[in-house]
Amino acid sequence: MSKKQVKEELEQDVLLETFSKAQSFYDQNKNTVIGAAIAVIILIGGSVGYYYYAEAQENEAQQLMGQASEAYLQGNYEKALTGSDADFTVGFEQIINNYGMTDAANLARYYAAVSEFKLGNYQEALQYIENYEVPEGIMGVGPLSFHAVIHTELGNHAEAAKMYVKAAEWDVNDSTTPYNYLEAANAYHDAGNTEKAQQYAQKIINEYDNSDQVTEAERLLGMLAVAEE
Repeated sequence: MSKKQVKEELEQDVLLETFSKAQSFYDQNKNTVIGAAIAVIILIGGSVGYYYYAEAQENEAQQLMGQASEAYLQGNYEKALTGSDADFTVGFEQIINNYGMTDAANLARYYAAVSEFKLGNYQEALQYIENYEVPEGIMGVGPLSFHAVIHTELGNHAEAAKMYVKAAEWDVNDSTTPYNYLEAANAYHDAGNTEKAQQYAQKIINEYDNSDQVTEAERLLGMLAVAEE
C-alpha cells in the first residue's frame, strides 16, 4: 500500500471517528442541541425583526414631529406639547411616551423642555431637559446652556454654573466657550462662590483675550476684588 493510500485511510478513520462522536453527542443531547439551534434562529430573527420595527417606529415618530413642530414654530406651546383633539394632531408628550427609544422622541424632549419653559413651567422643563441626550459637538452646546438657564430660573445657581462650564467645554472654540465661561462665573457669583467666579473670569482673560467677554470678565473681577476689601 502506498503512502498516499495509507494517509487517505487514516484521514477517513479520523473523519469517521469525529462523525461517530458527533452522532453520539447528538443522540445523547438531542433536545439540548435542537433547543440551542432554535434559540439561535429566534435570536437572529428577533434582531432582524427589531431592526425593521425600530425603523418603522422612527419613521412614524418623525412624521408626528412635523405636526408638533408646526405648533411650536407658531408659538403655540401648549398645543405643541399636548396636541389637539380638534385637529387630530399629537404633541411632543405623546411622541415621547409612545416612541421613547427613537431619535425623534429625543428631539421632542428638548422641544418639550423649551415649550414648558416658555409657559413658565420651569420644573417640568428641567425634567425634560435632564432626559434629553445631548448631541456631540457644537450642536450640543445650546441645549447645555439652556439647561443652565432653567437651573437659574429655579434658583439653582451652583448647578447652573456647573452646566455652563460643561457647555463651555463641550465644544471648545473662541465663541461659545468664553461666553459660557462668563455665564458660569456670574452663576458662581450668584451662588456665593467667589473663588470659582474669579477662576472662570480669569480664565477668559488668560485664554480668550480677544473675545467679546473680556471686558465683562474684567468688570466682574474688579467687583469681586472690591467686595473682598
